[in-house]
Amino acid sequence: MEQILFAFTLTLLAGLSTGIGSLMAFFTKKTNRKFLSVSLGFSAGVMVYVSMVEIFADAKLSLIAELGKRTGYLVTVVSFFCGMLLIALIDRLIPSDKNPHELRKVEDMSGRKPDDSKLMRIGMMTALAVGIHNFPEGLATFMSALQAPSIAVPIAVAIAIHNIPEGIAVSVPIYFATGDRKKALIISFLSGISEPIGALIGYLLLMPFMSPVLLGIVFAAVAGIMVFISLDELLPSAEEYGEHHLAIYGMVTGMAVMAVSLLLFV
Repeated sequence: MEQILFAFTLTLLAGLSTGIGSLMAFFTKKTNRKFLSVSLGFSAGVMVYVSMVEIFADAKLSLIAELGKRTGYLVTVVSFFCGMLLIALIDRLIPSDKNPHELRKVEDMSGRKPDDSKLMRIGMMTALAVGIHNFPEGLATFMSALQAPSIAVPIAVAIAIHNIPEGIAVSVPIYFATGDRKKALIISFLSGISEPIGALIGYLLLMPFMSPVLLGIVFAAVAGIMVFISLDELLPSAEEYGEHHLAIYGMVTGMAVMAVSLLLFV
């Protein structure tokens, strides 16, 4: 029970970091583009490294032990790419203009009057898109915390950083439409709640059928989800906010920090 509570708390904190993006939009005058670029690159490095070095490897060992070398490896690879396919399908179902990963800046808060009802619809659709998109991310954080607590905290931090621009994307159009900072902040926070809710729903659905094989499949799919998020969202966003080299430096730093943290638990 304590482990489940720990996993849920980490997932909740990662999800609520959308509110940090809202706070940045409301209480700063300019986007710290270099900081966001390095941070998003850092998150991508953490998630790619831990997915390929730890999560995929653990899933493979578990499935090989249960199914044999050839079948176990095959199921691991198929599950990995199924995780990628799941998050890719979710992205395809969200219109590009409502996509929470479209670049938004704090500077966008100025120069507009709060009288555009169309913007309210965009803001609410973006919040819904963030909510849908966060379901598999929440499951990834939650399952990682249950299976390997030593890697759960850096994964949660990486996803939390990843959620900050999403908070900006939700709050900016809602503030434009209403002129109400509090309302925009609340809706931004609520969009992040979907992360722990998605984690719990996924866990409750899987729990009655949980076995070493299913756990290995889920873990391999989680690795695929996190690699896709890193390559499709985090690195491109990092480059948009800053520049190519800043994003790469951040990614390499994230990989190095993750490598050192894993060595401490060997």
